[in-house]
Amino acid sequence: MKVVVFDNSGTLIERYRAIKDLRTGIICDDVSSIDLVDMVPNRALVVLQTDPAQCLANAISDQTIYHFLKKNNVKFDISYSSGDVLREQVWETIKNDGYAQIMDVQDTITTVIEKKYNVQICSGSGLILNVDKQKIEFTITAGGKIFPEVPEVIKELKNRGIHIYVASGDRKKTLEQLADFIDIPCENSFGTADAWEKREIISGLQKKHRVMMVGNSANDILALKEADIGVLTLQQGEIVPSKVFEAADVVVHNIKEILDIEF
Repeated sequence: MKVVVFDNSGTLIERYRAIKDLRTGIICDDVSSIDLVDMVPNRALVVLQTDPAQCLANAISDQTIYHFLKKNNVKFDISYSSGDVLREQVWETIKNDGYAQIMDVQDTITTVIEKKYNVQICSGSGLILNVDKQKIEFTITAGGKIFPEVPEVIKELKNRGIHIYVASGDRKKTLEQLADFIDIPCENSFGTADAWEKREIISGLQKKHRVMMVGNSANDILALKEADIGVLTLQQGEIVPSKVFEAADVVVHNIKEILDIEF
């Protein structure tokens, strides 16, 4: 039996994001969060497991991020890191940073809204922090819309008897919404999976199946290498590091091209 595992943002979903540099106050939408993490050792991309449009957007703006998370018992997960960063280190960093406030997250939410992005699925909000410096360095909000070819691709894969999974570093609720949108079982979606967890997902599926992994960035490298066939998709239109190309067996420019790959 065959399985295709998709990453989410940039692979199934055309991604939109706003990232705020807390040092300069500048907000941009053309920088990759994964690339920012990779620039500095022991940085981590942390996903907040709460709805940005409701809980975060309506929170008191001038409270610290630590105070908000603790008071509201908001869970978080590490989506990607440039070192062996532990949850305990992340929590200590958030606790020790008395500068970053909820308004810094709200600014990125507002930016996404003001740009009037066609957001079908909101990936959520998060932080990029440095555990060595004990600082939250960036806040981020992301969302996107399904690439137009995705429904056709999913339908055809199902017709061929191929099982479909999604493994992503995005918020768990986002992946549940996506699973419903593309009509796959909720249990076939793995939210806030970091690079190592994606590899484990592929490895687990390979015990019974032949597996294709489809991804688009550095957090997919381990899974691309582990899979029977690793596919890099460039449909997002962003610059992709050479190490991602090296990890892939096949490169496509549109998600529908995976239908022509034999595996």
